[in-house]
Amino acid sequence: MSIKLFNLKLSFTILMTFILIVCQELPNARKAYIDASKSQKNAESFYDLMANYNHENEVLLAYKGASIALKAKYAKQIKLKKSFFIEGVTFIEKSLKKEPNNIETRLIRLSIQENSPKILNYKSNIEEDKKIILINFDKQNQSLKVFIKDYIQQSTIFSEKEKKSILN
Repeated sequence: MSIKLFNLKLSFTILMTFILIVCQELPNARKAYIDASKSQKNAESFYDLMANYNHENEVLLAYKGASIALKAKYAKQIKLKKSFFIEGVTFIEKSLKKEPNNIETRLIRLSIQENSPKILNYKSNIEEDKKIILINFDKQNQSLKVFIKDYIQQSTIFSEKEKKSILN
């Protein structure tokens, strides 16, 4: 077997392994993210799940950021709250900078902005993210559509008209 063919097979194997890992991790991250908002224990579990994430998938990087930002909610000291929040948001923004049209990452940022205290001044992209999510909703795969619908249904920032356009 030639070296070129061997390298091609090796590259393909690495790529397929990466795709399989991401396909398995994404549903786990989504579920853990939803559960994280329900309790401190769940938020800590979500943080633990995402803490060692170092792959190149930008959506999972955004979930890692969200896990850190959610950790801030339960920190005892104000300095720690601020530090965790800034670190988490930095990961989310880094992810969006690399993939600005990624709807799932936009939804993650939107949900963090919607639920962050006004004092943190992290609410400037809500309308932009909403618009991009609503415009591109139909182009997403079924599992992401379900995830988006579930979020929009419980969200307070989407109007009834916007909710109906997605939920019907």
